[in-house]
Amino acid sequence: MKKKIDINTWVRKDHFNFFNTFEEPFFGVTVDVDCTASYKEAKNIGVSFFLLYLHKSLLAANTIEAFRYRIIEDEVWLFDEVHASATINRLNGTFGFSYIDFYKDFNEFNTQAKIEMEKVENGTGLFPSSSGENVIHYSALPWLNFKSMSHARKYSFKDSCPKISFGQVRDEGERKIMAISIHVNHALMDGFHVSQFVDAYQKLLNS
Repeated sequence: MKKKIDINTWVRKDHFNFFNTFEEPFFGVTVDVDCTASYKEAKNIGVSFFLLYLHKSLLAANTIEAFRYRIIEDEVWLFDEVHASATINRLNGTFGFSYIDFYKDFNEFNTQAKIEMEKVENGTGLFPSSSGENVIHYSALPWLNFKSMSHARKYSFKDSCPKISFGQVRDEGERKIMAISIHVNHALMDGFHVSQFVDAYQKLLNS
């Protein structure tokens, strides 16, 4: 479900009208998160660390209203929930895009996500059979401890989905640290909202 935002009365009216005219309205930051507790949790309960931190990222994003805004035909819509469109690596060195539904319960999310991952891993196509505007574009680069990141963009396509990428997990003493790159449409949110997401995500990783 989604509802249309009345731009004329929206607190971000001027910000939206300004940044929505940009050829490249996205801005991005790269930050480190401490994933020690969640890394141990995944090992202790025998689940994919990737799916655990992906789920916690979706949990955090769904609590921040700005991450559920999308621009559709120059109108702003607020979705009830957002889901994951994550790149899934294949053994032959290629990848495919997936569509993974968000569930608050990790066990249900884990079950459905593994089905989707297996489908992509065993397939050859690039795009999933279903998707939508209400997704976050996810990717993981577990081989690289990156400090910054950019994305391939088709500027003629009016994209407004956030893009979140996870880097290599590295050891810093007793801690497990992971870089996370976050790119968002400036017409829909600012650095303040990105910081809200990072704070919410870190709390979930610590829990």
